[in-house]
Amino acid sequence: MKKNACPSCGSCSGMYTANSMNCLTEVLGMGLRGNGTIPAPYSARIQLAKHAGMQVMELVRSNIRPRDIMTASAIRNAITADMALGCSTNSMLHLPAIANECGIKFDLDEVNAISEKTPNLCHLAPAGDTYMEDLDRAGGVYAVMTELCKKDLLDTSVLTVTGKTLGENLDELKRNGFYDKCERYLDRWGLKRHDVIRPFDNPIGVDGSVAILKGNLAPDGAVVKHTAVPREMFCATLRARPFDCEEEAIEAILSHRIEKGDAVIIRYEGPKGSGMPEMFYTTEAISSDAELGSS
Repeated sequence: MKKNACPSCGSCSGMYTANSMNCLTEVLGMGLRGNGTIPAPYSARIQLAKHAGMQVMELVRSNIRPRDIMTASAIRNAITADMALGCSTNSMLHLPAIANECGIKFDLDEVNAISEKTPNLCHLAPAGDTYMEDLDRAGGVYAVMTELCKKDLLDTSVLTVTGKTLGENLDELKRNGFYDKCERYLDRWGLKRHDVIRPFDNPIGVDGSVAILKGNLAPDGAVVKHTAVPREMFCATLRARPFDCEEEAIEAILSHRIEKGDAVIIRYEGPKGSGMPEMFYTTEAISSDAELGSS
């Protein structure tokens, strides 16, 4: 069962935390093209690893440092791509941490401002029915950035680990006919590029995938990936059941004290509370309890 359920190496094929940050590493300029999407068992991954090692030596010779690449503009590019790709909410943990290490102020309010003008173009698992390998076949993160550049949503003057600007990298792909090759490759899998990366006139959503929420239960902010939330849940009247840690919430769920119509709210599990761990135990416990007919 284990060999069939997990047939190869690599991370899960959805836009979870690992794949989200791997994709945003490309947008930040800190990863070579394909870093975020090439499947682990592919020979191209081995080739990429070799090229990455070679490029590190080029960066040393050129005296290009991480902080030369990870600027405020690069961080804004990453937030923009996050909205288009539909990345994990945990990107709102890692991007502020990266910005902090680089001495860059990260304003959560700017996330919503960027989201308002950036459409959600990808609907990858677990929210949608396409996968990371589909995104790779469609041209990967650079294909999404090319789409965003059509509306001037990215700063293409930023430096990348190639030693060139983002704009120069994108122009090179266009000259080499990279996207035409991707179209032919997708045909073999019965897909079209717009199945994976939506055009601006037919997005998943007119605004970005992540929103920052504020209110009396979360005065300093909370994060939601609203593209993964059913539309009928956008407006609902529920009874708030707040807990101050995940353990308290799980104990209440397993004791069948959570009922239909309750909204389970777990506070103090953010970056300053506990490092923002995954809340899978809670969601699985609620799901299991509901299946048993308890709530």
